[in-house]
Amino acid sequence: MRKLIVIPTYNEIDNISAMIDKVFSLEEEFELLVIDDGSPDGTADVVKRRQAEFPERLHLIQREGKLGLGTAYLRAFRWALERDYDYLFELDCDFSHNPDDLSRLYAAALEGNDVVIGSRYIKGVNVVNWPMSRLLMSYFASKYVRLITRMPVKDATAGFVCYSRKALETIDLDRIEMNGYGFQIEMKYTAWRLGMKIKEVSIVFTERQEGASKMSGGIFGEAFFGVMKLPFRRIKARR
Repeated sequence: MRKLIVIPTYNEIDNISAMIDKVFSLEEEFELLVIDDGSPDGTADVVKRRQAEFPERLHLIQREGKLGLGTAYLRAFRWALERDYDYLFELDCDFSHNPDDLSRLYAAALEGNDVVIGSRYIKGVNVVNWPMSRLLMSYFASKYVRLITRMPVKDATAGFVCYSRKALETIDLDRIEMNGYGFQIEMKYTAWRLGMKIKEVSIVFTERQEGASKMSGGIFGEAFFGVMKLPFRRIKARR
């Protein structure tokens, strides 16, 4: 099985090299695709240098300018489908997601699940070092998504996710509209509406130690209002 980890980056020079080392130290063999949005701090240059060490496993897509989380993942998904990967993993570069948990998500996918979510909210609240304001916003955002959409997912905004090839081939990626954290909600909702099998795996989320958070009011607003439209959207599988 070919397994690809996708990491979107913007100004992650403090984290990217350590993340590359960590991913390639794991017992399970993963490939890694970094999709960089023109980081002025030289993140992509670090990846290029490290490609000499891992020429078959480390890949890079460079884009001009900060184009957003959703479009980065959609570009990566299409790239991966063209190259016949079996499983795609979303992972943040800042170590807020523990790469050691990748094997747990993969094991759950092998049980026949189409979408596996690394969830912060299965067993209480598993978040470390977040200010209370952000924690409450995230927790109640997922409650809000469940209320509006009826989707049985406890961590709808989670960004630590495994998609099977089947899921990504079934979802019409051209119809995904949201770009910020709303993208994460829309992808899960679309998969659920299309009858994909979804499982949540409990993880501990730890706030980044290096670099700056990409959260903004605009990102939150897009997700808040975008969720209202989801139940009225016509969801079709890709032909």
